[in-house]
Amino acid sequence: MHLPLLPLEALRPCWHEALCLVVLERDLVLALTPLAAGQGVRVGMRRGGVAALAPEAGMLQRDVAREQAALQEVALALLQYTAEVALADEASLLLDVTASLRAFNGHRSLCRRVKNSLAMLGFSARIGMAPTAHGAWLLACHRQAILHRRRRALRLQTLSRRLDLLPCRLLPAARPYDDWLEGIGCRTLGALRQLPRAGLQRRCGRQVLQEIDRAYGGEIELFNWVQAAPTFSARLELPESVEQAERLVCAARRLLLQMLGWLVAQQLAVLRFIIFLEHERGRTAIAPTPVEIALAEAAWHEEHLLRLLQERLGRIALEAPVIALRLEAAQVCAMAVPSASLFAEPGGTHADFSRLLELLTARLGPDSVLAPAPAADYRPEVGNQWLPSALFIRAPAPVASQAERPFWLLEKPVALTMQGHRPCYGTPLQLVQGPERIEAGWWDAACAVRDYFTAIDAEGACYWIYRERNEGELRWFLHGLFA
Repeated sequence: MHLPLLPLEALRPCWHEALCLVVLERDLVLALTPLAAGQGVRVGMRRGGVAALAPEAGMLQRDVAREQAALQEVALALLQYTAEVALADEASLLLDVTASLRAFNGHRSLCRRVKNSLAMLGFSARIGMAPTAHGAWLLACHRQAILHRRRRALRLQTLSRRLDLLPCRLLPAARPYDDWLEGIGCRTLGALRQLPRAGLQRRCGRQVLQEIDRAYGGEIELFNWVQAAPTFSARLELPESVEQAERLVCAARRLLLQMLGWLVAQQLAVLRFIIFLEHERGRTAIAPTPVEIALAEAAWHEEHLLRLLQERLGRIALEAPVIALRLEAAQVCAMAVPSASLFAEPGGTHADFSRLLELLTARLGPDSVLAPAPAADYRPEVGNQWLPSALFIRAPAPVASQAERPFWLLEKPVALTMQGHRPCYGTPLQLVQGPERIEAGWWDAACAVRDYFTAIDAEGACYWIYRERNEGELRWFLHGLFA
């Protein structure tokens, strides 16, 4: 598969249609938007001609460094579809998707996914697919609209027929000899293949034959595949300052796609990631605003991570305008193997429950969604803790106990009165289970020496009470209620 990218970089695809822009290289038009083309501007036109035909057109100089950086960002994002991505000539990417076709339901579905990802990144592309990388490259480079549906050839025989119809000038090594080939009537790759190989090599060199053989499958192709970095950190400068956090979602999604490609390439899942909102520089500069998103369960799916990011950004009031974004994968772990269970678990899986907790935390705040986190202490008021659900997976291990405990534990025990040597809570209580003796806390100032009982009142309500033993004096307290 081949993806030649246009050299005009944009944050959103709709900018190509809404703006009249022209990219210049050495005062010649290299690329342009459809609006500029509608006013008569053409590739190869000089600056003066552009100013005469479209005075309002914005003219930008080509920035090769930015093109290479953008190409690297796109390559990193496309690693989610295949681990074999290579940089090619003329702002192109080569993807070996042989092992990915079944995983993404065939070549048509995979092409749609790749196009959607490129659109989210702010790029347009022509996609060619063929058994050989150079063959796919040539199919994608052809600009004629009649071949738009014929840029995919899944068999060598089909590829040969379609390559034979392409013009010779698409072959990079043959471009210096375009006038000579035109003079002898050789205009297509099919005609070029009919020329004597020895004579063609003496006239044009060995490279022309090598490119033809690679395109038609007659020579082995070797590539240097893109390697993902050990850690992930990506930055994006915004075209203009943004004063509302909700408007940052589109730009943040571009960084998120790069992180997803990195995660899949490394076979990792993210537990916590941070997006830094960078503000204006100068005398009144302030530190970047960190937006941290912690997950209860490791994930690498775009829809879920993007929804969490949208919820968090929707709750943020910016202190100053934002001019750039930076995304870091702060905590990652190995990607979990998919479940091999034949039947779905009733009521949803643990992953579904974790995603619900993460969504509620992003929408309501970390202090509004709590999860039980038992601590290694036998005192109920110490051992029963509540922590933000985002920290649930890192909570201390619970104390192993076979005793029955109430779900509702009072924040502060209530002292009970005595009636006929029996503790009383409205009515005298009858002890039905116990005692469970707890003697703990001798290492701090809150030593507990108690005997816990399960008791019921005259109406059948069930309580959890304890008898405190302190220097011979016995006192009874209510500590919890059973459902």
